[in-house]
Amino acid sequence: MNGRVLRIELRRSVAPWAGVVVLVPALTFLYALDGTWWSGTTAWTAQWTPLAMKTRSLLFYLWPLATGLGALQGLRDHRSKMSELLTSTPRPARHRAATLTVATAITLASAFAFLVLVGGVQVLAHTEYSHLGWLPISLVGVLFLVAGAVLGMGAARALPSPLTPPALAMGAFVFTALMHMSLGRTETSTADGLTSTEPNRVSLLSPTLEDVREAFVTLSAPVHIGQTIWLLGMAATGFALLVAATPRARLTALTPVLAGAVIALLVLPADARRMYVVDKAASEPVCDGPVCVTKTQQARLADLAGPGKEALRLLRGALGDQAPDSARENTAALPEGSTPRWSRGTVLFDFDDDIVAGAKGEELTWALIAKGMVPGCTPVGWSGLGGDEFAQAVALGWVLGDLKPLGATSTRMRDEVEAETRPVWKELKALPRAEQLSRINAMRAAAFSCEGDPFDILSGGASR
Repeated sequence: MNGRVLRIELRRSVAPWAGVVVLVPALTFLYALDGTWWSGTTAWTAQWTPLAMKTRSLLFYLWPLATGLGALQGLRDHRSKMSELLTSTPRPARHRAATLTVATAITLASAFAFLVLVGGVQVLAHTEYSHLGWLPISLVGVLFLVAGAVLGMGAARALPSPLTPPALAMGAFVFTALMHMSLGRTETSTADGLTSTEPNRVSLLSPTLEDVREAFVTLSAPVHIGQTIWLLGMAATGFALLVAATPRARLTALTPVLAGAVIALLVLPADARRMYVVDKAASEPVCDGPVCVTKTQQARLADLAGPGKEALRLLRGALGDQAPDSARENTAALPEGSTPRWSRGTVLFDFDDDIVAGAKGEELTWALIAKGMVPGCTPVGWSGLGGDEFAQAVALGWVLGDLKPLGATSTRMRDEVEAETRPVWKELKALPRAEQLSRINAMRAAAFSCEGDPFDILSGGASR
């Protein structure tokens, strides 16, 4: 292969359009639609690892497109009725296949790289923490696009029908959907008996990823290795189908993809907690006295340190020796639907928590006091308004001497919290100091163990 032949292939093939079809929908999806990819610490422009994970998640739609376009490219010789002519030339079929494959690979890789570059420029402006741990995630994403396109080319060469491209694209889409919704998930039960699901090793054969909940959660090395083996087998099968001339050769060409799938399943981890792991370097604490954040959020420490220390001081004044002595960002990565785990000696917080996100100065102090009193037992990945939020408001009012609003809630929700909590707060403040402390301690015991209703206990209910 030489540069001149490659340039001709780039001008006359579907390859450049494949890059355009991958890039334009991806940018349109990210910029035209408002969603979780633009909010919080896991926004695609906030940190490097979320950037890689969020752009990989777009392969749910882009990978089937790349596979279908590859199949369209593979039909070129058949559409032009040149197959017999090309087989009579002295140039080996593998040379023509290599030129076609390289041209498509260049355009798809360039399109995905440009997508990552657009996000990367914005990440540089939003974070002080830089690393290369995100790079394997994006490189495997590129390999998914290239391998899918090459497999599509080979399949269309083996089955030269106008129906092959749409059938392959739809088949790839159904495959990713099944991996994400049923075949790739295992039903589990939480400690509370709640039914949930988690990804299994089969799901890792899909190009898409789980939703990113923490900026310091990444994919483990066995995932990268297993997916690379699977994709190399897929690409090898596609290339072998491109050059195969007999039915027996086409049947033999299926060996790499099947072998790649089997080896990959042996390498890929079976436990979901070994698929998505905490990046130890990214979660390393950066502290100002007793207040700590992860390395990914070190730029926010200056604004957090003062309110955090003030919150610890007020908690010490209200609870005495029972008060926490530090505050730090929560680095636990628990499965969706599981019960959170808390420490009495440390105020654990998450920058994406409703009462912490967007809070500054005095409001941030209130939020940290509320988390130190009632950390919240809503299952991981779930949301709602109920006993924990009401208990937080009453406990904060008890520490400060007056009820204060928490979080960026609507006026209607604040009115609801006010209506539910003010009578309980007045009743609590009217009790003798010893009785107040008794209820607060019982409430905190329930709140930290996630057993019982903290708000019911503050109300003097049967859970007390």
